[in-house]
This record gives sequence, structure tokens and C-alpha cells, in this order.
Amino acid sequence: MSTIFEKIINREIPSDILFEDETCIAIPDIAPQAPVHILIIPKKLIPRIALAEADDQFILGQLLLNAQKIAKAENLENGFRIVINNGIDGGESVPHLHVHLLGGRKLDWPPG
Repeated sequence: MSTIFEKIINREIPSDILFEDETCIAIPDIAPQAPVHILIIPKKLIPRIALAEADDQFILGQLLLNAQKIAKAENLENGFRIVINNGIDGGESVPHLHVHLLGGRKLDWPPG
């Protein structure tokens, strides 16, 4: 069974795609936690960061570099946060690795 992200990547479910390249897509989060809250999702299914393999190194790097590009396009020059949830206790709700890009306001620490 496909994840919701696979269905978005395959255009089975419509979404506002903010960015796309050969490795990933970026979409707005449906429950934003900041004025800018974008999900950056690899096209290859990696269930979670704890299950990434050495062969995924390029994709993992591209996720962060694309987060940088998107943050610049979103005018987040005052700062932003990148979050990756892993497992139920880590807040993972979809078993498909993705990066949360949050910004547009001062973000408190510690999170959670």
C-alpha cells in the first residue's frame, strides 16, 4: 500500500507542489506549525531516517540542499528550522522520510 506522499508524488492525489527536482518534491504542510511550513519529500521511499542506507547518501544531502534553496525562495533570511521525525515517539505520522522546513517567525527552544 502506498503512502500518502507516494500518491502525491505519483499525482494520484493533488497537492500544491512548491518545488520539484529529480530527487524530491516540496509541498505545504496541511497542519502548519509556523507561517512557513513546507515538507520536502524524497521521491524514493525511505520509510524513516533510521532505515536510510549508505546508498541514500545523495538523496539525504539533496533534501538538505533543497531545504536551503526553498528557505531562500521563501525569504527566510532571519532563520529557519529543519526537522526530521523518526518513529512514533519522534512524532512520525507518515512512514516516508520527509524534512519539515519551518520559518517565518521566531522559533522557540526546546521544541516539543
